[in-house]
Amino acid sequence: MPDVTIVGGGPVGATLALGLVDNGLQVTVLEARDNPDPPGDPRAIALSDGSRLILQRLGVWAGIAQHATPIRTIHISQKNRIGRSVLRAEESGHDALGYVVGYAELAAAIDQVLQASGIEVLRGAQATAVTPGSDASRVQYRYSGATHSRHAALTVIADGGRSLETVAGLSRQVHEYGQSAVVAKIESELPHHGVAYERFTADGPVALLPWGERTYALVWTAAPARAEALCSLDQTTFLEQCHSHFGDRAGRFIAVSGRAAFPLKLAWVRPATAPHLAVIGNAAQTLHPVAGQGFNLGLRDAWDLASLIRATPVADLGSDAMLEKYRAARRLDTGGGMLFTDFLVRAFSNDWPGFGTLRGMGLTALELCAPARNFVVRKLSLGARG
Repeated sequence: MPDVTIVGGGPVGATLALGLVDNGLQVTVLEARDNPDPPGDPRAIALSDGSRLILQRLGVWAGIAQHATPIRTIHISQKNRIGRSVLRAEESGHDALGYVVGYAELAAAIDQVLQASGIEVLRGAQATAVTPGSDASRVQYRYSGATHSRHAALTVIADGGRSLETVAGLSRQVHEYGQSAVVAKIESELPHHGVAYERFTADGPVALLPWGERTYALVWTAAPARAEALCSLDQTTFLEQCHSHFGDRAGRFIAVSGRAAFPLKLAWVRPATAPHLAVIGNAAQTLHPVAGQGFNLGLRDAWDLASLIRATPVADLGSDAMLEKYRAARRLDTGGGMLFTDFLVRAFSNDWPGFGTLRGMGLTALELCAPARNFVVRKLSLGARG
């Protein structure tokens, strides 16, 4: 019987597995995909500096550093309203406030290190049932055309939530924002100089993240019908509407590629544990992309759980006492991340009378108070416990 079974071999599940290398534990990863993500995946990920530290400790960062674009400045503003604030890396003593990498490059780099680690990875293993238990947890899965069953002292669900519906006793709460995000790679006539933009509008936030030389990863929040319409526009019209909606700060947009829209929601599992079972990453909590916290929160889930597993005697893996320690260790970070992003969406995605002025006063106060800006940078980089 393996000590730890990880359901999901994406970046979060693989991070957990790599955190357990050379610890004397028998670890198995069940990954539903036969192959890693294809190289053409257009998504971008904003990594916090804390996530960079985790990946560096796991030996992954060296494989993606050349593909990472540093964020040296974050410019925060609201459309048609006064007030703005600028967060700068040099002011807070960081080389960068974060990094933008392609999801495909990140997944490939983590997978390469995982393959060389000696961890058992079963590709094409589709979990069909996950069952907590008083002495061990059990995973039933399809692999090579047959049904298999595997017990473990601790099973960790890290597959984005695809297996949650099979787990008795766990329920997922969902709040639909009634918004969708249009994501794309967009090119500007001006160099970005490492500046990221977070611009709040009545329809929702618009983010431009520096990615490459003169390109940005675009996240444009809109009503679902509007988002679908934006994806259907010809390139020239889309670029014109993007410039009209965002403004002149990044210059004129001259090309766009990889447009896609997906619905936005806040979802969470509480508690994110059951006997001999833990849930991490997007399976445990799915956040609105404002402020780019979701993926980084998932990496911290994996890192904290790996640290706790390494410090726990094998006989106590998956015990109530161990899982309570994990919940206590993550409570402030995950709860704070959900509250923070939900607050930003609710407070800034509206055109209520008087709110624009209040938001502008808040942004201006942040700009005038260096300790407050450093506090925000620290929390964005390292989480609520940073």
